[in-house]
Parts: sequence; C-alpha cells; structure tokens
Amino acid sequence: MAGGSAEAGLVFGVDEVGRGPLAGPVIAAAVWLPCPIAGLADSKRLSPGARLRLDRQIRASGRVALGEAGVAEIDRLNILEATMRAMARAVAALAAELGAPGLVLVDGHRVPDLPCPARAIIGGDAREPLIAAASIVAKVARDARMVALDQEDPRYGFAAHKGYGTKAHLAALARHGPGPHHRRSFAPCRILAGA
Repeated sequence: MAGGSAEAGLVFGVDEVGRGPLAGPVIAAAVWLPCPIAGLADSKRLSPGARLRLDRQIRASGRVALGEAGVAEIDRLNILEATMRAMARAVAALAAELGAPGLVLVDGHRVPDLPCPARAIIGGDAREPLIAAASIVAKVARDARMVALDQEDPRYGFAAHKGYGTKAHLAALARHGPGPHHRRSFAPCRILAGA
C-alpha cells in the first residue's frame, strides 16, 4: 500500500529505531508515499549504502517526518512509552504537513495514542512497504545522530556501534562510566552509575 485508498484516505507508515541501545535517542519516522518504491525492505536487512539510496528516494518522492524521545525522557518514563511518544510526534508532524491520515500502519504489537485510526502490524517492516520506508528513514536519521554524538564525545565510539551494547562500547563504559548520552535506566549504565 502506498499513499492509501479512497476509503482510507491518507495512509502513513510508522517505525522506530533505537529501542535497544544503551545510548542516544529513540527516533521514529512517519512516511507517506504516492507510489511504491522498488527495493524497500526492513532496514536491518539492507546495507548502509542501500539505506542511504532508498532514504533519498523516499524523501524525493514522498513526505517524511521524524519524532524522537531523548535520553532524559527514556529514563523518566521507560523505553516503550518513550517510543510511543516518538511515534506520535512523527505522525503529528506529518499530519501537520499533509492533513490527518485515514490510517496509520505501525510496526510492532502496539500503536501510540493517536487521534486517527491505526493498526499495529507485527513484523510490519518486512511486510508493509510504508513501514519498511519508515524503518529506513528512521535508521538513517538515528545513525547520523549517533555519528554527531560521537564527534561531540568520542570516548565511547558511538559512530561505530550507534550506542548498542557491543564489546567495545561496554569496555568504554567500564573505563569512562556513563556519559550524558547514556540511558542510566538501562543496565549496565545503571550499575556503573551506582543507581
């Protein structure tokens, strides 16, 4: 489905990236496309080069909006609630540009609190092109954010692992302790911070 049918009106696809990392924001994307784009797939199955190429195509042919929840919000609420808020922000931003959608397709088990119809699709980033497009846009945006955070604070190697709990990241955490971009509600950041 791209764009949507007359019955549904506008259809947006929504996905997020960054629920699992120990550092950085969770970023959601909402995408509307007027027609399908060849090669759309779950962002995790695509090479970085393919993601960048498809991100450019998606942005050139459709409309995209991002929403995010930062580390403080993740720690204050929890990662699931912060993710739902990031998704709702992305939908609101795209709706402000295009008008209210008739349907929002969301990857996962749960939909955010939205003022429009929404449907959760388990494995949607592999099954629904609009959600796949959103996963690609969110992944490219978050990767770029983590590269910027690495330039701001190079101690942890965010550009390489994007905040995930790799061996190198855990070693840097043990050496330096959690920094301002770490989620202190997540182990091992919580343990190292002495919380």
